[in-house]
Amino acid sequence: MLSESGFYIFSGAAILATLLVIVQRSAVHALLYLIAAFLAIGGLLFVLGAPFVAALEVIIYAGAIMVLFVFVTMMVSPGSEASAAEARWGLVRALIGPAVIGVAITAALVQVLTHAPAVQLAGDAVSPKEVAVALFGTYVLGVELASMLLLSGLVGAFHLGRRMLYRDREAS
Repeated sequence: MLSESGFYIFSGAAILATLLVIVQRSAVHALLYLIAAFLAIGGLLFVLGAPFVAALEVIIYAGAIMVLFVFVTMMVSPGSEASAAEARWGLVRALIGPAVIGVAITAALVQVLTHAPAVQLAGDAVSPKEVAVALFGTYVLGVELASMLLLSGLVGAFHLGRRMLYRDREAS
């Protein structure tokens, strides 16, 4: 029963955090919600019996890549209009958002815990050797392409941020 409730809690948290990523106007806040979604997915993988994959999810995605994206986004700096809009709606959003989220999570948990039939979750643990063989054997091309894509995105964001910085200095 504990693994079932953990599954539903982490699934709900991942879905909710992902929805918040989509509706956020501030890029920094969206990235922070994306980190929360990755952490929830890591917890979900742990509950499903894959602790190594869960640790990789948390360390690689939430720990390294997303922190890098946060730094790049903060370097580019969205501007003063974002902070003015946040100042107007700050208190309202601070009170309404958590209330709606709390009601939704509570309603979902009550629905799931009272009406859902007991289902046995099945899954085998994945060993680190199996992951290494898959990453550096079967999927080595995909892993390398993904790493190059991430690197090119980082370099491009850094370049755009530097260009805006120089343009602002020349204007003043």
